[in-house]
Amino acid sequence: MTRIAFIGLGIMGLPMATNLVRAGHEVAGYNRGEAKRARFADAGGTAAGSVAEAVRGAEVVITMLPDSPDVEEVVLGPDGVLESAGAGALLVDMSTIAPATARTVAELAAETGVRAVDAPVSGGEQGAIDGTLSIMVGGEPADVEAARPLLEVLGGTVVHVGPSGSGQTVKAANQLVVAGTIQLVAEALTLLDAQGVELRSAVEVLSGGLAGSAILDRKAPGMLARRFAPGFRVDLHHKDLGIVLDSAREAGVVIPLGGAVAQLMAALRAQGDGHLDHSALLLGVERLSGK
Repeated sequence: MTRIAFIGLGIMGLPMATNLVRAGHEVAGYNRGEAKRARFADAGGTAAGSVAEAVRGAEVVITMLPDSPDVEEVVLGPDGVLESAGAGALLVDMSTIAPATARTVAELAAETGVRAVDAPVSGGEQGAIDGTLSIMVGGEPADVEAARPLLEVLGGTVVHVGPSGSGQTVKAANQLVVAGTIQLVAEALTLLDAQGVELRSAVEVLSGGLAGSAILDRKAPGMLARRFAPGFRVDLHHKDLGIVLDSAREAGVVIPLGGAVAQLMAALRAQGDGHLDHSALLLGVERLSGK
């Protein structure tokens, strides 16, 4: 049994923290919203009243937060993780943030005697519930291996991809591929519908060929049913594509299709759909097509 502090009990964080409880670990969870803390307590965890309360005495601190400023506040701020954790504690940031922020967090953590790895995830809400996330980990090899037993509770694929910040760089690439593929699925469905093709049959045959993908399998049914309840919100994918563009600019890499899909995601958000699932890119294609 490991004593764990889990900060961030949102759509992804709550089932992840719950899976750690079910695996037999002692988990203190904190979220700004009291309702999420209550749900975690109902699932068998311990609800903490603050970041500091959750972190004190923890061997491992896991953060699952929306953006870089949130991680900076929770980890680096007053009464934050670094002020509250004991020397030798292991910080596992599973948020999706800028690679530069991940590197800064690791450097400042080392100065306080806290080990840090960045371990963003892919797989969405269902992957978090099922414990089948794909986890890309950056950090020192020994620290990654120390985190691995807990990460293997949360994910089916856990890969060390390089030094601090590398996990976030791989996650940026993941978000580029995901957004681009959803956009193409949305365009294909709109084209098929305009030509009078039976959509479910078309998706079935596409899934069995080279066009088949996890995204087609997971997202097309909801798109066909016009269910856009968020598994991963447009707002968050818009943020992630900003990280992609910044990383590409920093590296001197040209990503023309990535730039286009970032604009399409931004347009969807500007039209008031930021709270919807990113598969709502279908709505954007339909609007552009006058449907």
